[in-house]
Amino acid sequence: MIGTAEASGQAAEASGQAAEATGQAAEASGKAGWPSGLADEVDDVVARWHAVRPDLDLEPLQVLSRVSRLARHLDRARRTAFARNGLEPWGFDVLSALRRQGPPYQLSPGALLRATLVTSGTMTNRIDRLAQAGLVSRHPDPADKRGVIVRLTDTGASAADAALADLLDFERTLLASLGADERAWLAARLRTLLAPFDHDDRS
Repeated sequence: MIGTAEASGQAAEASGQAAEATGQAAEASGKAGWPSGLADEVDDVVARWHAVRPDLDLEPLQVLSRVSRLARHLDRARRTAFARNGLEPWGFDVLSALRRQGPPYQLSPGALLRATLVTSGTMTNRIDRLAQAGLVSRHPDPADKRGVIVRLTDTGASAADAALADLLDFERTLLASLGADERAWLAARLRTLLAPFDHDDRS
């Protein structure tokens, strides 16, 4: 059995190793062109993992943990921006899919399924709720006697536009520390990571 003093010593050693690794991460950030001493919570997480599992290659965490944390911040921002305009995130996804089509801002339910990656039953429920709120309307599909077309109403278009404007205001603030070239570089690298998944979704 490990004694209390020995356990405390091991904990202190691990903590010291984590602090040293965090310092090294901050130093590496400076060498990579970021402000000297800049560190975030991911640096601390990686450092602590390194202290207890030095045998593991933790480099993926440096990238994807930051993507995950940014996604959480973006999700909160999306919910706030959409709530200001009486929408939930799923509602904005449907309205924006229609809005992006241009006049007359309409799609079949099947096309909306592909655009939003949800099941048929889920999409039917969402269209019902948006129609009840006066944000979309259903019309007979001239190309299919049994089908319908979902069309954006003027109220729905206004709600989508306002929610997008609020969201973009937040996103500009989030990216303010990056220059135009840095934003373009980051977008290109993220595209490289994301494109294979989008290709699989379309298959």
